[in-house]
Amino acid sequence: MAEATNELIFELMKRMHHEMTELRQDVAEVKKELNVIRGHMIAIQSDIHNIYGVLGRHDERLDRIERRLELRELAEPQRPFDHTT
Repeated sequence: MAEATNELIFELMKRMHHEMTELRQDVAEVKKELNVIRGHMIAIQSDIHNIYGVLGRHDERLDRIERRLELRELAEPQRPFDHTT
């Protein structure tokens, strides 16, 4: 086994320090990417909420139009004829 000299220990510590620095940079980059993804998810959630609001308003308008034109009764499903009688 190689003798543990001060120079060898120093070289190992320098390499570990370099790798730790790279690891910190990688973690910082991942955090930034996660924050961007979080922002996109919030925007998508807001868009979906707005779409539901618009669909709700359209549904209310359609109900008013059907009531005004008296189309509700026509939209009711018809009973099938009973062929046994």
